[in-house]
Formats: sequence, structure tokens, C-alpha cells
Amino acid sequence: MSERIGVLIVDDDAAARALHSRFVAETPGFYVAATAATGRAALAQLGRGVDLVLLDLRLPDISGIEVLHRLRTLGEAGADVLVISSSHDQVTVRQALAARVTGYLVKPFTQEALQERLRAYAADADRRRADAADRRLSQGEIDRLLAVGTMRAPERPRREGRVELPKGLAAQTLERVLAALDPVRSVSAEELAATCGISRATARRYLEHLVAEGRIDIAHSYGRRGRPRVLYRLAPAPSG
Repeated sequence: MSERIGVLIVDDDAAARALHSRFVAETPGFYVAATAATGRAALAQLGRGVDLVLLDLRLPDISGIEVLHRLRTLGEAGADVLVISSSHDQVTVRQALAARVTGYLVKPFTQEALQERLRAYAADADRRRADAADRRLSQGEIDRLLAVGTMRAPERPRREGRVELPKGLAAQTLERVLAALDPVRSVSAEELAATCGISRATARRYLEHLVAEGRIDIAHSYGRRGRPRVLYRLAPAPSG
């Protein structure tokens, strides 16, 4: 491993932060860049030598899922995330994976379990750096670099002018789902299903696809009791 990796540890439990800090500090090639007890404090620490975030999802101010969403809006400027949480219900895990986390480790875990994930992350980071250094550019990519000074993301495969959808999703239904979503008013999967005349399970499949594509935002509504409601709305169009 050619570079040391800075880690931000996010957990509202002081004992857990201390324990996980020790685990990270004792892993060759890693160091603790910062710690945070809340989601907002974690977001404020980004860009300060943080390459990887160890993120607990149960935070006292904003949820860990909301932190993940805000990280995704930073694009390449955002850090990678390894979720460390006692939450392992299907909804929460799916939401975290849709945010393209680098891993999901269920609490409680041993030092060896965390260090194994960290070593795998470091090896993958080295591979990505090597691939980036060795990759040869096409003439079109070189021309775009000369024109705008940066590399554009490759376009998704298209078939007959349409973006290819995952198996089981239909373009017409996707259009109905998008038409029922709003950039201001958030709706639940149940409300969306009723509006579109589809089942809740079908609505969730389309919503998960749109979350993975970065086309919709996730928020949470916390009531007095029970699990928070998951709400969805259209993501704002990128500037420029």
C-alpha cells in the first residue's frame, strides 16, 4: 500500500468511537483522521484528510442514510463509506447499498473482522490507482480533455435511443413513476404505488433503481413510535 488512508469514525457512542479508533490505529496503512458523534459533525469533517468513513447509521441528529445521501451529492470529492451498524433489516441495508457503500459490517464485530475489511479496501484502492495510471485514453477522450480540462463520465449503454433498464423494469412504468414524483413534495412508496396503480413491492423496485441512479433523494420522517417512514422526491437537476 503506497499511501496511508485517513479514516473518519462516526458513532454517537463515545466508547464505540474509542474502540474503533484503536482498531483503525492498529491497522498498518491507516490512521484516524477525525471522529464525530453526529451526522452533521461528520459532514463538517469531510475534506480534511478523510478517505474512508466508518459510519454508524443510528445518529442523534440526522440518520446515517441521510449522511450517505449528502455524501453522494459531493461526487468524487466525497469519501468512501464502510457502514458499521447494529441495523441489519432489509430496508436499511438496501438503502445503504443503493448509496454505493464500500461495505456493511454489523455490530458487534471483532478487531480482526474490521481489519480484514480495511485491508481489502486498501488493496482495492491500490488497484484503482494502478488502473487509473495505466489506462490509455481514446482520441475522443483526449479531445474532450483539451476542450474542457476534465474527463467526462462514459455514457451508459443505449439500445434504440433508450437507456437500458435492469431486468424486470419497464420503461413505461418508469415514466409513470417519474411523473408521479416531485422535486419539492416527498412521497412514500405506498403513496407512489397508489398514484401509479402498482403494488408497493413494484413501487419499491423502481424507487431503488432511481436511488441507485441518483435521480431521486431519500429522506426520513420520524414519528413518536416505530420505524421512520422513508420518503422520496426527485433530485434537483445538476447545475451546468
